[in-house]
Amino acid sequence: MATPTPHPSQRPHLAAVVEDHLYAAAGWVLARAGWQPRLEPYAGYGTPDKVRVLARVVLSPRRPGTPNRDAVRAGRRGFRHFLTVPAPHRRVRIEAGGSTSELTSDRAGYVDVELPAGAPLSDGWHTALLTCLDAPEPTEAEAPIRVLDERTRLGVVSDIDDTTMVTAVPRPLLAAWNTFVRHSSARRAVPGMPELYRSIQQAHPDAAFFYLSTGAWNTAGTLRAFLSRHAYPPGPLLLTDWGPTLTGWFRSGQAHKRASLELLMTWFPHVRWVLIGDDGQHDVAIYQEAARRRPDRVRVVAIRQLTGGQQVLAGNAPHVGNGSHTGHGSRTGSGSRGGAAASGTGGPPVPIVAGQDGDELARRLAAVPDVLGDVEPGSGPDQD
Repeated sequence: MATPTPHPSQRPHLAAVVEDHLYAAAGWVLARAGWQPRLEPYAGYGTPDKVRVLARVVLSPRRPGTPNRDAVRAGRRGFRHFLTVPAPHRRVRIEAGGSTSELTSDRAGYVDVELPAGAPLSDGWHTALLTCLDAPEPTEAEAPIRVLDERTRLGVVSDIDDTTMVTAVPRPLLAAWNTFVRHSSARRAVPGMPELYRSIQQAHPDAAFFYLSTGAWNTAGTLRAFLSRHAYPPGPLLLTDWGPTLTGWFRSGQAHKRASLELLMTWFPHVRWVLIGDDGQHDVAIYQEAARRRPDRVRVVAIRQLTGGQQVLAGNAPHVGNGSHTGHGSRTGSGSRGGAAASGTGGPPVPIVAGQDGDELARRLAAVPDVLGDVEPGSGPDQD
């Protein structure tokens, strides 16, 4: 039986009511212009017994299918990704893991559902077939699903902005320029980070990678293209919706990250996680909290440090000496860029390493057992 994402039962917030009416009006106009529902699939994840399927139903003009939609989106200016009109309350049939279920997209067009597998699934990538039934011509899409079995012992959860790509989130005007004006294909990778991730993948070929961000689902195609272009290991994106909720004007990015981490740790109790983020926002506090709460599930926390100037613009104190400032008034240690998060269960503390780019993080992770193994940092598969 399908288990949809729960929704609060209280009266919707005024902002959500206004948004729903605006989308309904826009949808009516576009439908008269010939636009039809289209499925936007996202990568999900699962165990041998169950899967989480993610997608969105949006309105789209009728035109021949684009062979590589992500590549086309990567060439657009950022603001165009937010010009999306959802198709809410559309019936969607999902075939995954040998089982079939039918459900309805939510008020923003999203599909987020947990399905039991009809037969045990093997470790690796699988596919769910989605069909939008409420369309003049039923439309289909395939959503990839990363299945982890009990043999998978290491996983990576990575932030995106200012961790894998240079975004300058702490600097609002520059971040807005990068997000809304600049061509998406012009985004740059943080130096050394693609090589670090490939080194982890080489040391642990069965490791699973998840990219957790407070960014909007509207940018999923661009982010997939960016990660592929810079040869980051493939993995599900765990993003959020920037619009109003049933309870307020905006969603909480911190709550989204905490809930997503907790869900991963609940689904995969046999996996120990490498948590990678930056010290410009709230990654440090969120990761340290996870390490204190579940020290047996976190192998190491790795923090990319922003420069002193970036910290000041972010409202934090600058780095001092050789200490490893991690933003928001916390430090990972003194005298070296590293430290440990105390365990809340009395177990050994979780190590924390910090560095200004992927190369420095790789050198410090090399000293943490069972992360890079015998792989020399930066020695992952050659890339063009």
